[in-house]
Amino acid sequence: MLTIAYIGNGKSANRYHLPFALKLKDQIKVKTIYSRSGRQNWQPIADVHYTTTLADIYEDPDIQLVVVSTPSHTHYSVAKDVLNHGKNVLVEKPFTETSAEARELFELAKQKHLFIQCYQNRRFDSDYLTTQKVIESGVLGDLLEVEMHFDYFRPEVPTNVDHFSLDTSYLYGHACHTLDQVIAYFGEPDDVHYDVRQLLGSDRMNDYFDIDLYYGALKVSVKSSYFRIKSRPSFVVYGKKGMFVKATKDRQEYDLKHFYMPNHADFGIDQPENYGTLTYIDDAGQYHEEAVVSEVGDYSRVYAGVYDSIINGQPKLVKDEETLLQVKMLETGIQQCRH
Repeated sequence: MLTIAYIGNGKSANRYHLPFALKLKDQIKVKTIYSRSGRQNWQPIADVHYTTTLADIYEDPDIQLVVVSTPSHTHYSVAKDVLNHGKNVLVEKPFTETSAEARELFELAKQKHLFIQCYQNRRFDSDYLTTQKVIESGVLGDLLEVEMHFDYFRPEVPTNVDHFSLDTSYLYGHACHTLDQVIAYFGEPDDVHYDVRQLLGSDRMNDYFDIDLYYGALKVSVKSSYFRIKSRPSFVVYGKKGMFVKATKDRQEYDLKHFYMPNHADFGIDQPENYGTLTYIDDAGQYHEEAVVSEVGDYSRVYAGVYDSIINGQPKLVKDEETLLQVKMLETGIQQCRH
């Protein structure tokens, strides 16, 4: 068993972590959850020790892994503290605010022979996995363009933020997902073009980004806005022989928001109306248009990977160099933010 503790007991821990750690009952035991205030806004979990004392985690020899699920500006300092107390650590995204901080944490973990990794659950989104399946089928031919969108119509979010900060930045909050998906699948790009904006003006929230990553002839675009009353498709892929459109995003977050948990057999499963559409010309010149049954997304696969790394010595699911590259991109993009 991998015995774990959490620092932070908010939405991130309770919605995006705990349901998936608890799903792996034969591999993972959740022992302790720390929060500074001690307030319990979520349903307490049976047999878990809730505490306001960090020593309950740091001084417990049973606890092998600490999950850092605190506000993003604290990730570096909290993760460093965990490592210095001799514990392995899984850090919620964005990993750190700067690539220098990320590099320091990886070096410290190496010196202490400890595990540290960023929590990149959206590597196991169904729309992302389905798009990979289509690309790997080869029916699209050579890839030319991939468009990835993460849109909201929530104008009240940027309107209610008076001043710019990395904590509220859309780039740091959401491009950390989509850029990681690109890096995980396509690797390091040849070139990157950044268009990062504050649509409401100077010193306001970063509420828009459009990032183009170039891989030879292929362009991968990562785009997001808070002002899209109708969302663009989650994925659009163009090849020399066809295209694939996945309009809707992975359903795990939707189900979690409605407190429909992974213990249900149909949790996060796309319905036929959510399937993507594949259009292509085959080698005989015949036209095809068909629905593609979605792959099953499963965020617990991150925890399964962490278990395999710590207990079985397997390579990390999210490589250090992937996290470093992604944080460097966030850092570069925000430096070019314009209004």
